[in-house]
Amino acid sequence: MATESSNGGNHAVTKQPPTPSPLRNSKFFQSNMRILITGGAGFIGSHLVDRLMENEKNEVIVADNFFTGSKDNLKKWIGHPRFELIRHDVTEPLLIEVDRIYHVACPASPIFYKYNPVKTIKTNVIGTLNMLGLAKRVGARILLTSTSEVYGDPLVHPQTEDYWGNVNPIGVRSCYDEGKRVAETLMFDYHRQHGIEIRIARIFNTYGPRMNIDDGRVVSNFIAQALRGESLTVQAPGTQTRSFCFVSDMVDGLMRLMEGDHTGPINIGNPGEFTMTELAETVKELVAPDVKILTVENTPDDPRQRKPA
Repeated sequence: MATESSNGGNHAVTKQPPTPSPLRNSKFFQSNMRILITGGAGFIGSHLVDRLMENEKNEVIVADNFFTGSKDNLKKWIGHPRFELIRHDVTEPLLIEVDRIYHVACPASPIFYKYNPVKTIKTNVIGTLNMLGLAKRVGARILLTSTSEVYGDPLVHPQTEDYWGNVNPIGVRSCYDEGKRVAETLMFDYHRQHGIEIRIARIFNTYGPRMNIDDGRVVSNFIAQALRGESLTVQAPGTQTRSFCFVSDMVDGLMRLMEGDHTGPINIGNPGEFTMTELAETVKELVAPDVKILTVENTPDDPRQRKPA
């Protein structure tokens, strides 16, 4: 199938999706949808497990190395006949038969990806290569959870999917930002060269139950400080903005993208926008009205604005 490129000058040939493994038609194989979630013991991944397990026709397999995820997030499903938990690092190949792959695995909070930047970029690049290899072998559709961080410190606001971004390739956040950009490149290259069915979601800031209270993200930071009676520390100047999406809405968006017809990339997030000072004041009002709000030095490459269009 020939498709014309966006500049109108080149043509690329996109192959048809590969034929699913013969095991799909084996009498020993169940007809239910088998779904792999990498990073399924994490914050967003575990909520995705909950939603997918609501469908009694689904079999859900989680692969997680527990670098940032926790078995506690999945304890209600451990032992369930339609659920399987595998301790596995996606930087190593995984040989299973599945129909869908949600590739969610990657440290997503600054504390974790700055602690081990090499591990972070290996997860993004080698992990994505391994999952694409699996998708190619078994004929599965694969969804990558990319990130709004691919826009870097954007010069365009709000950010649309056709914006190429403004990313520092050698900064302290680059292992995550550039890692996700490479992962997106790999997804489209496998799609064009091998006909893999792909979906790419660029997720914006997400919050909700099971957030790690000490993971360094701004919502959990403010709540943790308020609960401890500490001053809420807002990085200067405090006017930088973020858009916050509740985790159940994020999961709904991911599932709709996976089963829809759009390859992506698609921004998934809340169009509402808050300054960091406004967020701190909201947390203070709801949790600990007596605490103070302090302005502290900003971290390098912190984006000034982030909002999906």
